[in-house]
Order: sequence, then structure tokens, then C-alpha cells
Amino acid sequence: MASQKPSAAGGLEYRPVLDQVARAVRDVLGGGRVPDQIPAIADADPRAFGLAIATVEGDVHGVGEWRRRFSIQSISKVFTLALVIEKDGEALWARVGREPSGTPFNSLVQLEYEHGIPRNPFINAGALVVTDRLLTLTGDAYGAVERFLRAECACPEIASDHVVASSEAGHGHRNAALAHFLASYGHLENPVGRVLDHYVRHCAIAMSCAELALAGGFLARHGVRRDGSRLLSRSDAKRINAIMLTCGTYDAAGEFAYRVGVPAKSGVAGGILAIIPGRCSLCVWSPGLDDKGNSIAGIAALDTFTSLTGWSVF
Repeated sequence: MASQKPSAAGGLEYRPVLDQVARAVRDVLGGGRVPDQIPAIADADPRAFGLAIATVEGDVHGVGEWRRRFSIQSISKVFTLALVIEKDGEALWARVGREPSGTPFNSLVQLEYEHGIPRNPFINAGALVVTDRLLTLTGDAYGAVERFLRAECACPEIASDHVVASSEAGHGHRNAALAHFLASYGHLENPVGRVLDHYVRHCAIAMSCAELALAGGFLARHGVRRDGSRLLSRSDAKRINAIMLTCGTYDAAGEFAYRVGVPAKSGVAGGILAIIPGRCSLCVWSPGLDDKGNSIAGIAALDTFTSLTGWSVF
């Protein structure tokens, strides 16, 4: 597939690229399955699709249902990780690893084998540790994430969907087991119930592709927020992008890197946030998932986008 030619102004012609991406994914829309472990999002239409791109300058372009809000789920883990590193630096890595897991995102097996140290911050056990640390550092882990997202999108109404949060909490037995297991090794600083509450609420935040693309822009800008202030050092932003590349799409990260070639974090509601450092951040949403828990149409869309533009980290 040939790379898209730049416009006369020197920038990418986004509209024809986005239209080509939308055409390319039509045949896979409706494929896969909508997960049922969170009943409140189990009735999502697997043919729904949206894609937004936010440039490092803050311009936003989209196609499909790119302004429709959905549950961000595990994409929220990118923001909890960034906020902990901003406040606590390298200290987090004594409690959680940085390696791909090779097991399902909610697996207990590896956690027991490795004495309660999660493989990375994006599997559920690792994200619980990160949420716990953010709760210690701020007193309000969910509130810290909500405030950050509202500021980056200039959208004061962004919040957790209480119906989704209640549904997730009521059926989150595996996450509760993970949290108690972590606590049994002394790896949680706060009561299990509080950690689970903040974790569920930040996963249940509802955002659109446009809003998530804007919120992820600090990683495309090497750690600089939308208002020009620095959240992370350039080195720390690079490291988060690296963990997204190697661990952000569960145990399909190798295949995703092969097909798409950019850092990304997926969520079980069908969203994927992708970062192209120095250029843009993208968010795609389509609820039909493959057997690894990643959006089928979302991966196809990002594959097409990077093929058309020639933009990747490789």
C-alpha cells in the first residue's frame, strides 16, 4: 500500500486517509465478539466504528462515530501510570515489572508464580498496584485521573459511567481475587475495597475517540501537556510508549507491533489508543473483539493508517 502524499502545505491530507481507512474496515465490522464479563457493555453494536486523530498541535480529525462516548476500560491504565510516574518517578518499578505477560490480562497464575509482582502495569494485577500507589500519592486516584482527562480534552463533563462501574464491580470477582492476592503479599498500601473502587471507576470513564486522542497527546509530544506544561520528562514519556508497544495489547503485543508498529493500549469495550511520537495520537473504537481481547476493526484501521502514511516507530 503506497504512502499518502503530503499536501501542498506540508501536512498530511487527513480526510482522504481517514476515508480510505473507513472503507478498508467495512469487511471486518461485525466480526469477533462483544465481551460479556461486564453486562452493561455487552449489548454494544459490533458494527459500530469510529476513529479520531489528534495532531501534536491539537487539531482533531475523525471518521465514523468518532464523537460517540464509550467505556475506556483498560485505556485508563495509561493515565494512571503516567500520573504515578510524574509524582513518584522510578519507585513504582520495585512493585511491578515491565515485561509482556504471555498470559490473559486477568490471570492469577503468573502472579502466584512470581510472588505477587505483576509482570507489567497494563495487566489487571499491575494496574491494581498502580491504582493503589496513585491512591496513596493523591488520596483520590479516580479524581486525579478524571481531572487530568478533563483538562487535556477541555471537557468538564467527562466522568465515570455509574451504570458501567456498578456492573463491573458486581461481576469483578477475578479482579477482587487479584487484589486480595496482591494484599496477601503485602503489595497493596490501601484497603482492597478502596483500591477496587477507584480502579473500577477509572475504567468506567466514558469518552469519545476524539477526547481520548486529545488526552493521549502528551505522549505524542514527548511528555508535554496540551497547555504546554511538562507532565513527564522526555525519557519517561519514551518509556511509557515502550511499555505500550510491548505490553499494551495484552498477549497479542507482538502481532500488533508486527502489523501496526506503534505504541498502543486497548480496552475490552473496543477502544485502542495509539501514539505516533512527534506526530499524533489516535483513538479507534469498534466493540467486536478477537480472542486476545483487542478490537478486530480497530487493529485493521490502525494497520491501514500506518500503511497509508508510512508512520510508525520502525
